[in-house]
Amino acid sequence: MDFRIQLPKSQPHFQERTHTSVQDFTFHPVTKTRWQDLEHLFGNSGAFCGCWCMWWRLPRKEVDANKSAGNKAAMHTLIESGVVPGILAYDGTDPVGWCAVAPRDELETLNRSRILKRLDDVPVWSITCFFIAKSHRNQGLMEHLIRAAVGHVKANGGKVVEAYPHTAVTDRLAAVSVFTGLPEPFERVGFQVCKQASKAKVIMRLAIDGE
Repeated sequence: MDFRIQLPKSQPHFQERTHTSVQDFTFHPVTKTRWQDLEHLFGNSGAFCGCWCMWWRLPRKEVDANKSAGNKAAMHTLIESGVVPGILAYDGTDPVGWCAVAPRDELETLNRSRILKRLDDVPVWSITCFFIAKSHRNQGLMEHLIRAAVGHVKANGGKVVEAYPHTAVTDRLAAVSVFTGLPEPFERVGFQVCKQASKAKVIMRLAIDGE
């Protein structure tokens, strides 16, 4: 299922500049046919530090040992197997944003996290990562990626979406510091804080259709 959102760039967002134009973004689940678009967006750096968004799926030692080429191959194999690991945002035909979303059961490292351990036995989908092209940062795209991710979860029968945003502790954070997102965009979508997991992380949830 694909999603289209008309995003007014003049809408203010947390730590973001204002814009006066209106742009039409589309959002698509990443399947086999969209691998090259994900590859283009992540670039030579593999998103952040060559992880290719395998950070939550593989043991940390394996991610480090794989380096960028190995993590890229692991993500490619995952998508080729039919797994949909997340959502891409497009500006026209250009991929400009990524949001990782999947059932928490698929995320081995997340499930072993002491800080972000499960709150209960409720089956949840997890939003774990964002990567936005430099040309499209500070424009409110994170919020709309969240909305598209929630739509994807709903379309696949999910009832609860969980997220682990970074609690801002400075006026301006580097992009790599907020790869799990910031609380404010999630709050605007309707997520609520369930737990202050650490000084830097909160666990937030959204129940779909009142579940």
